[in-house]
Amino acid sequence: MLWLLPSPLAAQQLLDRVVARVDGSAITLTDVRAAVALGVLDLPPEAGEDAAAERLIDRQLVLVEVARFTPPEPPPADVAREAAAMTARVGEGVAALMQRTGLDEGRVREIARDTLRIQAYLNQRYGTASQLTEDEVLQYYRIHPEDFTRENRLAPFAEAEPLARRRAAAERRAAAVAQLLRDLRGRAEIVMSRRSAVGGRQ
Repeated sequence: MLWLLPSPLAAQQLLDRVVARVDGSAITLTDVRAAVALGVLDLPPEAGEDAAAERLIDRQLVLVEVARFTPPEPPPADVAREAAAMTARVGEGVAALMQRTGLDEGRVREIARDTLRIQAYLNQRYGTASQLTEDEVLQYYRIHPEDFTRENRLAPFAEAEPLARRRAAAERRAAAVAQLLRDLRGRAEIVMSRRSAVGGRQ
């Protein structure tokens, strides 16, 4: 399943290098480069294509998981905003990107929809900062005093609590998502083109 390339580009796909297969579905170098350009992989600018391919594998695995639970469809207006944000990241080069990759506006909207569905699934599964207890927030505050120190002064907990809650929630969510990805990879057959199977079944 070439998740970024539209089906009419069979000739281009024959020339495109497959960088990974996830349960038999191909991810191509064009997929990777388009995803990086659109900013859907949440990677630093210096990250290479190998790191982007790994992140795209994760995205595909999560999308398969999302399809099992069918979260509510994102509103069309939200999809339009997400699609506009993605093309804005590309800037004036969006037309050239579409020409190189075979993307069109409809496919960009589909990618935006997938992004919102992933976000909704993770929010539903792992919740928000409001679900943390005060003891959990206080523990984060005590373990990370450097986060709440300004000009050699540690802010009192009552003052730092909103920030501590957000950061504690982000830390917990990141750990939960990392575990989810390990579980999904453990159940999948993932083969990289330049090395042996990565994670999952051999």
